[in-house]
Amino acid sequence: MPYWHYRNPATTLLFTNTLVEFVMYSDYIRNVAIIAHVDHGKTTLVDQLLYQSGMFRHEELDKLAGEKHALIMDSNPIERERGITILSKNCSIQYTDRRKNDYKINIIDTPGHADFGGEVERVLKMADGVLLLVDAFEGPMPQTRFVLRKALNYELKLIVVINKVDRKNSRPDDVVNEVFDLLVQLGAEDQTLDFPLIYASATQGWATTDLNTKTTNMKAIFEAIINNIPAPHAMRDAPLQMLVTNLEYSDYVGRIAIGRVFSGQITQGQKVTVIDSQGLHTQQKVVQIYQFQGLGRKETATVHAGDICAIAGLDPVDIGNTIASPDNPSKINVIAVDEPTMTMTFRVNDGPFAGKDGKHVTSRKIGERLQKELQHNVALRVEPGVTPEEFNVSGRGLMHLGILLENMRREGYEICVGKPNVILRIVNGRRHEPIELLAVDCPLDCQNAIMSLLGDRRSEITTITQKNGADDFVHMEFLIPSRGLFGLNARMLNATRGRATMYHTFERYELMRGAIPQRKAGVMIATTTGQVTAYALDALYDRGIFFVEPGEEVYDGQVVGEHCKENDIPVNVVRSKQLTNVRSAGKDDAAKVRPARKMSLEATMEYIQADELVEICPNSIRIRKLFLKETDRRRQTRKAPR
Repeated sequence: MPYWHYRNPATTLLFTNTLVEFVMYSDYIRNVAIIAHVDHGKTTLVDQLLYQSGMFRHEELDKLAGEKHALIMDSNPIERERGITILSKNCSIQYTDRRKNDYKINIIDTPGHADFGGEVERVLKMADGVLLLVDAFEGPMPQTRFVLRKALNYELKLIVVINKVDRKNSRPDDVVNEVFDLLVQLGAEDQTLDFPLIYASATQGWATTDLNTKTTNMKAIFEAIINNIPAPHAMRDAPLQMLVTNLEYSDYVGRIAIGRVFSGQITQGQKVTVIDSQGLHTQQKVVQIYQFQGLGRKETATVHAGDICAIAGLDPVDIGNTIASPDNPSKINVIAVDEPTMTMTFRVNDGPFAGKDGKHVTSRKIGERLQKELQHNVALRVEPGVTPEEFNVSGRGLMHLGILLENMRREGYEICVGKPNVILRIVNGRRHEPIELLAVDCPLDCQNAIMSLLGDRRSEITTITQKNGADDFVHMEFLIPSRGLFGLNARMLNATRGRATMYHTFERYELMRGAIPQRKAGVMIATTTGQVTAYALDALYDRGIFFVEPGEEVYDGQVVGEHCKENDIPVNVVRSKQLTNVRSAGKDDAAKVRPARKMSLEATMEYIQADELVEICPNSIRIRKLFLKETDRRRQTRKAPR
């Protein structure tokens, strides 16, 4: 039956030979979030959807992708350096189906690392369905369980995409069964268990519903979204309700609130009521409205229920606020974000080199930066410390806090942080600690080393299976206290010679499981401020491994290396050879200096003990003692309870 269509902002008129239908504008919108475990191909898939949407020239997208990782959506510098997604992002794709109907697909790309689960939680309210990506070799992993549980809690329509089916040793059929079993474990309804299934290779740019029929495009995913993800439930005639799920800032228009319109419509210049988390109402005016179009935005006069948009001109406004009609203001219930499980102390850098590197060194500047972070980082908590120079910052994990510190370092802040500690809960008068689900994939010959390593850390093994199609690989799952993860990654890489991979996510709180071994080796502490010399390092060659190289500046109280024994020792690494006018009888031997061990920011945070700090500056990362002077450290040791 031939037909053509014309669309105005509110309704779509479908003219046929015999019928004129009025269809809601929202019926041609699909809001979908892409969720998965880290490195299962979410961002690569979104990039391919953009390439094949026909909205861009390939040269435009190639330029946006950059050279190193060629990922368009991972636009943040740290994301491109580390190859992971940190921030949730929106884009919009126009798609014409086989019946020549035009659809707008709002896609939300989410992080895959468990530490950034707060980013996933806050954006799920915008979606009506999810694409769950699962690696065709690895199968469901800890973060897969976490994001899937959240999607089921909010009754989002599920489409399963088995990605990387072109990978060597891929086992798509087994992975489909594992996804089904996971859904059963999470208590999914029968309707959810009958999920649409797509096989794909995001890197090669194809997807299919039949593994025996390989295609050349991603149409199977586009059609699955159109046919299976429901149109937004939009109440066009109801009063305005919009939920803010993200914030941005512009030097020209100030705060920009991003969210979904659930009912009514919002227009430029409209008077609105902003309802904050405490229920406080403020009357404000909408200055500008933007709709998402491709990777950018276009200014528009009106946005209707069901669509995602950005609003400029509202201040104050925060994530979780409701933008409502002044005549009938009503608040939208927000998604509850899981509480942090780890805390660290941020404090002013009071070392001898303070102020030489950074621009922002005072507690006031640090406090302002942390308050700014709280506006969009919903999983973060900041509380005052013991002194005015300290802040207790809580987050989901070391990487969550490490990315915050890395951003502050690049912005010119100098800061010291203490040893991370888990957040305990008191239940019925007894202490409970966070327990993580740890998944480890390793070759068979590394299995004993890993089980021995984890046995010392109060872990409990729950699953051990040999992967089909990969006879030399074994998959193990453990329940382990969060504090048992500190320093585990480095020791596991050493024990398996870099052949094991591990992932973890928060599972639940349980009773304290007892003591966990701490760092066994002591450290070498500089006793003199100055420049490191090869002569001094040569004399200390047998004492251990150094963190500094000849030519670096160090100060009294700085940790310059790891001692080969359990005790800490003071060392002079700036001692130079005395020059005299007496010539030695033989030629001097060349100085022997081991290559310095350079640790990343997260590695130093795992390495330190309670009496040490990590000093973070724009151009350097150092480990130091809490008390710089040897006399102060001895005095503190005598005061400590035995």
